[in-house]
Amino acid sequence: MTVDASAHLAAELIRDEPYYRPVGDEIDLFAAAYAGRLPVMLKGPTGCGKTRFVEHMAWRLKRPLVTVAAHEDLTAADLAGRFLLAPEGTVWHDGPLTAAVRLGAICYLDEIVEARQDTTVVIHPLTDARRALPLDKKGELVPAHPDFQLTISYNPGYQSAVKDLKESTKQRFVAIEFDYPEPAIEAEIVMREAGVAAALAGGLVDVGLRSRNLRGDGLAEGASTRMLIHAAKLVRGGAPLDAALRSAILLPITDEPDLREALAAAIAASLPEAARL
Repeated sequence: MTVDASAHLAAELIRDEPYYRPVGDEIDLFAAAYAGRLPVMLKGPTGCGKTRFVEHMAWRLKRPLVTVAAHEDLTAADLAGRFLLAPEGTVWHDGPLTAAVRLGAICYLDEIVEARQDTTVVIHPLTDARRALPLDKKGELVPAHPDFQLTISYNPGYQSAVKDLKESTKQRFVAIEFDYPEPAIEAEIVMREAGVAAALAGGLVDVGLRSRNLRGDGLAEGASTRMLIHAAKLVRGGAPLDAALRSAILLPITDEPDLREALAAAIAASLPEAARL
């Protein structure tokens, strides 16, 4: 017996347009890859809009979206499915990847590099001419629905010898590169997402730019667009600016006192009214 996942996937259809501000030709590239049934890899730093982009494209293409947040304990069975005991006996439950394959959804594997390499190989048959998912435990080969799309994302800044995608995996995808938008566009995004004035959005973007200049000097990542939006939302909700910046940017970004001091100085240079940091 197999559990039908169609009702679950119907709930994943995005009916309202997610706001996404394009910064290049990424929409056209993804649409062309989807038309050609090519798997897509989104490369870029954390918090730069990759997940929102996928949500926007799922809405634009009118396809259900299945999102899986990869982690080090993610197994192939977590993606493909497994047999589970039920009152009526042993029942096969499709995993999120298998459900998407059967029903023609977009399956988004977020930060795929966090998963074990022996787990990621399960996607290989879906990323070449076979476009099929073998379920070894069930003895079934599931052909991909014509509308199925596989998309993965990862942050190249976290690459290391022990945590990176295999070349045999990366070369199966067409890649779209993301980065933080140019200041004017980033300020527009902060204004739109947080509902704040242009002056505050511009100041926060300057904070982001200054923090990103500290990358390589002990700071792994600068303040992301997402963090700037969080800070703006705190201010809009009534938090003092200095408290909002501390909670949304300063404390999450580093635990090192020297780096916090350098970042606080950068924030004070951008927004003098936050000098109490």
